[in-house]
This record gives sequence, C-alpha cells and structure tokens, in this order.
Amino acid sequence: MIVDERMAAFIDSLDKGNTPFLDEIEKFALETQVPIIRKSMQSLLKFLLAYVKPKKILEVGTAIGFSALLMSEYAPKGCHITTIEKYEKRIPVARENFRRAGKEQDITLIEGDATEVLKSLEGTFDIIFMDAAKGQYINFLPDIMRLLPQGGLLISDNVLQDGDIIESRFAVTRRNRTIHARMREYLYELKHNPGLETVILPVGDGVTLSTKL
Repeated sequence: MIVDERMAAFIDSLDKGNTPFLDEIEKFALETQVPIIRKSMQSLLKFLLAYVKPKKILEVGTAIGFSALLMSEYAPKGCHITTIEKYEKRIPVARENFRRAGKEQDITLIEGDATEVLKSLEGTFDIIFMDAAKGQYINFLPDIMRLLPQGGLLISDNVLQDGDIIESRFAVTRRNRTIHARMREYLYELKHNPGLETVILPVGDGVTLSTKL
C-alpha cells in the first residue's frame, strides 16, 4: 500500500460506481484472484477518458477484459479499443465478457505476446494503457513511442510495486529483483526521455501519465 489505507478507503467510498455488468466482472475477478485495476485507477481512467476524448485506444494486457470494458463504457461513442493478451486461459473469458456486454464491434482482442504484436501494429492511438508484465514495460517502450502520436497519452499502471520500488534491490525478494530493476529503468526513461513529459502519481499501485511532445 503506497497511500494510507484509511485515506484510500475514504476516497474510494465517494466513487459513484460502475455499471452492474462491470460490477459483476469485478466481483468475479476478486473471487478468482485475477488482477484488475483498483478503484482509484478506475476513477482516474474515467476522468482521463472524459478529458482526452479518445477515438482509438490501445491496451497492453487484457486479462478478463475488465479495464477494456470500463474504457469502452466511459469513452466517447465511436471509440475503438484494441487490446493484447497472451495468457490462453484468460482469452476466452475476455471474449465472452465482450460478447455479453455487446462490445464485440468496439473492442478488438489480439492474441499473442505483446512484444511481437506491438511490432505488427500500424497507425497511432490517442491513449495507450500499459497493464501487462511489469518487467516488460521497458522493452515495449520503443514500439509504444512509435504508436503514440504527438499529444498522445501513455498510461502505465502498477509502477510503484506496492512501495518496493524505493527499496534496495537486496531488500526485495530474489525472484522480484529483475522486475524491480527494469521498472526503475522504465521510470527513469519516462522522466528523462526528451520526447515525453511524464508525471508519476501514487494512485492505486502507482501510475505514470506521459504525453508525447
């Protein structure tokens, strides 16, 4: 927890909530331990969608489709979302959720490793939402920069690793040290890349907002 738990609970308690179908998927995710975006991140996404008014969104990391459906629900009418997922067990669940929500025309799910899929994509996206394997963010970045237009918004979730990001690499568990090092490298690159302006926010498990200059 990177923000005081009581304060986070208070802020979340003020949220007006989502649609019943989104609530159903969120409940399922929590019961089956599928990671989805936290309440505070949901609120931030809804604000950014209303502010940016995107026509095209790219999501890296679908899971069971919760965040894609949330973005489709709160984005302007006509916005199309392309989302990438490689975990075979979750792909059919996501597709079924898109079908049940009547969003099959609004959301395109591409199966495969994002490292390869990103290289095959063309055009640009108004918003790119990164919520996949945290240790791969730095490897995704060159293609993300290619797919992001001037003024486009890159949102990267879970960048503070429950506070572990500030610890020495020797203070984190051995199995997490590579992810820890790569996320530090990613944050440094976002803040020092001359083509980006980035802010790091302690929202949820940490999020960065980057706009392409």
